[in-house]
Amino acid sequence: MSAIIPVDLLAAATNPAYFSSLVTTNISNPTTIALLAYNDTFSTSILGPSATARQLYSLDYHAFHEAGAHNLATNSLYITANFASLSTPTNVTILDLSNNYSMSTVQYPDLHQPNGGTSWYPPGSPTGNGTTPPNLLFCDQGDLTHNSGLLSVDPLTNTSTIILNNYLSRNFSSVNDVRQHPLTGDLWFTDADYGYVRGFRPPPSIPKQIYRFRPSTGEIAVVADGFTQSNGIEFSPDLKTLYVADTGAIQFERNFTRPATIYAFDVVDGGTRLQNRRTFAYVDSGYPDGVHTDTQGNVWAGCGDGVHVWSAGGTLLGKIWVGVETNNFAFLPGAVLVFTNGQLWAVEGVRAVGREVCRDFGECGG
Repeated sequence: MSAIIPVDLLAAATNPAYFSSLVTTNISNPTTIALLAYNDTFSTSILGPSATARQLYSLDYHAFHEAGAHNLATNSLYITANFASLSTPTNVTILDLSNNYSMSTVQYPDLHQPNGGTSWYPPGSPTGNGTTPPNLLFCDQGDLTHNSGLLSVDPLTNTSTIILNNYLSRNFSSVNDVRQHPLTGDLWFTDADYGYVRGFRPPPSIPKQIYRFRPSTGEIAVVADGFTQSNGIEFSPDLKTLYVADTGAIQFERNFTRPATIYAFDVVDGGTRLQNRRTFAYVDSGYPDGVHTDTQGNVWAGCGDGVHVWSAGGTLLGKIWVGVETNNFAFLPGAVLVFTNGQLWAVEGVRAVGREVCRDFGECGG
């Protein structure tokens, strides 16, 4: 259980050691979670006074890495494990939300090296009503013999379907993260080259870009380029802004003179194009990976020491601090689950409502 700790920004402005005086942790065995309020809004309307935090799991392998997609029919959360080696399959971790976060693992057919993921409503299926169980959609990074792309999974039958595995015959590098536009049904996704960096993909032959794919017609378009490593992707709750993380600070080595930045774009032309690229936030610890928004328009990202939260205007409001690299997290009704590879953390009693919670859980309060 963690109380909310207020941050004195004026003290921090003249004391580089200030933040280390607030929290300490053992990096080799993380056990501490803290809620740091950089702004009163974080305490009152985002977390709320009743929020508590705890560690759910601490494992000796990286079970909690990316994705975090919910399925209504199974009431489970699906989290991709981290790549370990070519001889070690990358599993999907299943958390049963009806049974106190009990955990199991699975491997799906034709899913080779999964990374990001989301709930997936195929063309023609009703969306946004909170009653239609979606499929799962995984970013498959591929391997040395299989293309990278997007794979749909029905978790009730464990059957899978390839949705996309090339850009007009060109091989993606390592498709990283994906979101479905709830009105158009289009899939917006990022492509990095971390598969090549980790040694399970061939050298990249295409730039790191943002794509929009229309599953009903097969239309695919590049909507943005100029990234060192395009990574997390998310819409604002009004769907007028797209946020994209650039994790260029980590490639073959860590170099923090490269991007550790979230960029914002205006979504225009009926939700088909982007314009007005601008810097939304530069993180102070590590680099921003998975990105999500809440219904108030706040932007949340997994970073080097936990989950950071900014207002829609780019003001840092607070952190869910765990002191170790946080690749992603997931909103549940009234809670946030934080993924730090070997550890899984829960912040419960949260007032903020994730943008997709209403659609995916059928719970629209808050």
